[in-house]
Amino acid sequence: MTDPIADMLTRIRNVLMVGKPEVVIPYSKIKEEIANVLHREGYILSYRVDGNDYKKNIVMQLKYVDGKPAISSLKRISKSGRRVYSGKEDIPVVLDGLGITILSTSQGLMTGYESYKKGIGGEVLCEIY
Repeated sequence: MTDPIADMLTRIRNVLMVGKPEVVIPYSKIKEEIANVLHREGYILSYRVDGNDYKKNIVMQLKYVDGKPAISSLKRISKSGRRVYSGKEDIPVVLDGLGITILSTSQGLMTGYESYKKGIGGEVLCEIY
């Protein structure tokens, strides 16, 4: 059984290493929410959902600053074999606030900072910087 979120992060990582402007990822609702968080936080330029009801894809326009990728690291934290949960008090901070943690909470996907402000914890999906 493959992990769709880990697959998404690996696809983004591979395309960033090659330096291409966009990446195509098979669609799922959680991947679209992750793309939305990345767009909101300024790690990607934009994203769109292409295709029909039978086969959808997420096309992400990646962001480069002076020829270097805006994302230098994508790391999957909670895996299918080892789930990682965090309470509102101990949400991990990435690079003293320079990076983000994406959490799956009862109120949807959000960054660690947003979930801290709302006072809710959740499953730590990944960290990005």
